Amino acid sequence: MYENLLPRFLRYVKTETRSDATSKTTPSTKTQVAFAHVLKKELEDLGLADVIYNETNGYVIATLPSNTDKPVKTIGFIAHMDTADFNAENVNPQVIENYDGESTINLDKDGKYTLNSNDFPNLKNYAGQTLITTDGTTLLGADDKAGIAEIMTALEILIKNPEIKHGTIKVGFGPDEEIGVGADKFDVAQFGADFAYTMDGGPVGELQYETFNAAAAEITIHGKNVHPGTAKDTMINALRLAIEFNNQLPQNEIPEKTAGYEGFFHLMALNGNEEEAKISYIIRDHDRDKFEARKALITAIADKMNSQFDEKRIDVNMYDQYYNMKEIIEKDLNIVEIAKNAMLALDIKPIIEPVRGGTDGSKISQLGTPTPNIFAGGENMHGRFEFVSLQAMEKATDVIVKIAELNVANA
Repeated sequence: MYENLLPRFLRYVKTETRSDATSKTTPSTKTQVAFAHVLKKELEDLGLADVIYNETNGYVIATLPSNTDKPVKTIGFIAHMDTADFNAENVNPQVIENYDGESTINLDKDGKYTLNSNDFPNLKNYAGQTLITTDGTTLLGADDKAGIAEIMTALEILIKNPEIKHGTIKVGFGPDEEIGVGADKFDVAQFGADFAYTMDGGPVGELQYETFNAAAAEITIHGKNVHPGTAKDTMINALRLAIEFNNQLPQNEIPEKTAGYEGFFHLMALNGNEEEAKISYIIRDHDRDKFEARKALITAIADKMNSQFDEKRIDVNMYDQYYNMKEIIEKDLNIVEIAKNAMLALDIKPIIEPVRGGTDGSKISQLGTPTPNIFAGGENMHGRFEFVSLQAMEKATDVIVKIAELNVANA
């Protein structure tokens, strides 16, 4: 039943599709466009209907028609094509069968980079399973090519087993999730699902319908540079003002010191000189009121500091990135219950926790299609220590099929 899952996944991860935050195109890289057309052909070869590549938003979408006479809602399954900002060229995955849960895995031939249970205790969860790892020089790309492989394999299972009754299923593979803009142009009407799931979570059991509210703040500080020997009462050192600005933020409300529902200010970059300095922050909170208060604090600090000068020295460019999808999904938690019950039916313990980040589902939910997030199986994302279990991908595939079944059974 899963005979094509591993070969499909290995083929996908060997295809370079890293996104580019500096690009002005959609998708942000030509490699994603090329991969989209590969996926389009594969969907056509599987026999799906209405297979489309949307040149405006970079999504490949397709339809698996219903095989039941019962009126049921249309479900969507979504995954992203791009990989994160880490070396993604010449990915050379290693397959370790029947891993014992304890042994050190040498990623590179010299043993410089290893997966071991001291550094990565989560390895102990995979005793007896088949692991797919990197060779130490690249990321793996399970985020989110595991999700794509799982959706493709679930479609294949449903097509080959017509006794499994399902309603209309829509699938979508999109670009640029890793740079936060992939779902900006998502076409809800064209996709046509009543609700959807992103297959983009981590370990087995993850089921997420709460994300951060997110904003970015780009702050430019204009100084006045004169010779330091005659600087008294004249120099305005932009770098020192940048440090002063940062020191007025709550020093314990940073990623390194927060967890769960706790929000934060994250200093991403600080650079410049006496004449001009730039600070970049991301602002995160699950609670919308606290989120707005965080943004207001940024503005208040800038206003207070500007009041010390005869002219404006600090400019703030702040903009929202996405919102907590709970605001939409909590209006009808049945879609979470379907996924939860699918996992329970498969003896998978649901892990329902807030995401300390966001997914494409955050934006897609706000656009009108409620879209929780389900595990795809990957661990240690975005770097050379990334790995995924074949059995975890099989379970994610099973969850997709079971959701389709329960959607009919519960109608």
